[in-house]
Amino acid sequence: MSTQEMSPAAGDEKLDGAVLKVAGVVVLGAIMAILDTTVVNVALQTLSIEFKASFDTIQWVATGYMLALATVIPVTGWASDRFGTKRLYLIAIGLFLIGSMLAGLAWDIESLIIFRVLQGLGGGMLMPAGMTIMTKAAGPQRIGRVMAVLGVPMLLGPIGGPILGGWLVDAVSWRWIFYINLPIGLITLALAWRMLPKDKPEPSQKFDFPGMLMVSPGLALLIFGVSKIPSAGGVSAPEVWAPVVVGVALLIAFLMRAGKVPNPLIDLKLFKDRTFSVAMITMTFFSVAFFGAMLLLPNYFLLVRGETTLQAGLLLAPQGLGAMITMPLAGRMVDKIGVGKIVIPGLVALVAGLVVFTQITATTSYPLLLGSLFVLGLGMGATMMPIMSAALQTLQPKDIARASTATNIIQQTAGAIGAAVMSIIQAALLATKFGVPTSDGQIAATIAVANPATHEAAAASSADAFGTTFTWALVLTAACVIPALFLPKRKPALPAGVEGGQAAPVMVH
Repeated sequence: MSTQEMSPAAGDEKLDGAVLKVAGVVVLGAIMAILDTTVVNVALQTLSIEFKASFDTIQWVATGYMLALATVIPVTGWASDRFGTKRLYLIAIGLFLIGSMLAGLAWDIESLIIFRVLQGLGGGMLMPAGMTIMTKAAGPQRIGRVMAVLGVPMLLGPIGGPILGGWLVDAVSWRWIFYINLPIGLITLALAWRMLPKDKPEPSQKFDFPGMLMVSPGLALLIFGVSKIPSAGGVSAPEVWAPVVVGVALLIAFLMRAGKVPNPLIDLKLFKDRTFSVAMITMTFFSVAFFGAMLLLPNYFLLVRGETTLQAGLLLAPQGLGAMITMPLAGRMVDKIGVGKIVIPGLVALVAGLVVFTQITATTSYPLLLGSLFVLGLGMGATMMPIMSAALQTLQPKDIARASTATNIIQQTAGAIGAAVMSIIQAALLATKFGVPTSDGQIAATIAVANPATHEAAAASSADAFGTTFTWALVLTAACVIPALFLPKRKPALPAGVEGGQAAPVMVH
């Protein structure tokens, strides 16, 4: 496929057939990685029983995957230049498939965690590599539409993941939450080999190994330390503050060094672009709040309302349905009007939806909960992908690969920290209400709610803990409005590399 074919005219707003074929391959890979995250989350209780492991240990099935994502993402930008995005994408799918197969064959909890890390190494490269492929294929003037297409797996994950996971665990076996990736991955691998543009790797600059040894361990140690707070009983424990301090020190060292070297792992010069910087600040607040809140929703239905995993997954569907309405509309509007005019109303919808959950009880009516989830979905569809679009719209085509990498690092890291923080708040509140150590809060609540003699009081106390935790999510979401006010409120101008209504040729590699 020629470069010219992959560089559409500025006036051509529709995504042509060639771009849609590329989009289909990228979306399949993203669906595989995102579904795997949500499928596994609903199966943690079953895995705890299967391997006779504490919830703190089982959590590493999810946390290990997130740590692997955070550590491998910084490499993706350099690897895209060095090996080409197509080859990198094929390697990522291969690693993910091998990790999935081995995870399904796991014989103890330690082996499962190791194989999940291998999955994460592949999954961490899928989304940024796919985003780079798509944005180069469509050109900068259609980034909003591209982000709407890439948003499809973001919608299918929250809807399909819990439902699929609940059904597989209940009707088949927990091993199939990993085996299900194999047919999807093999199809994606075959389509990627055939349909993605041929690789034309460019001679890459020397890889920033010192930067890699600062950023990846720094992110991993930071998330590791935060995730240990519940089991350690607070931030004063050495297993919490020691990795956090070392992780932060490594990240600060990287920031100090990155401005002085010619080819840093993460190009800090991108942040000289005002729109990019504002978008990244907004994305940070959004990811901490939103992904943290999304972790709480299925747990409320499972713990407080006593629903099965499959039923909890079905109850979350209105959120995805709401996003399905606004995300395509937002994608089209981003290319025509200012991002700020879309994101601000989206954040208002998110705040409105979360207000209901701050007042949640053990008997809150389902119509009200489902309606609030639908409003949350409307807000999500008008915020997440438009914010990412804003980050890329004003950049030069040559900067897209590294900008996509930086965007994904921020989103994944902030989301992982948000999930950990919300879990910590919830665990601490439950532990206080049931008079147990922080690490046992969830277990104590589950036992008390399941006991008919204590069910009513335990459900009410648990619901109150959820409401307080959702209040923190509401505050963080409201804080997103401040940086979002500085997002562009006019139609974006094409970057300097685009002249005369024609996108500058983009080397597809």
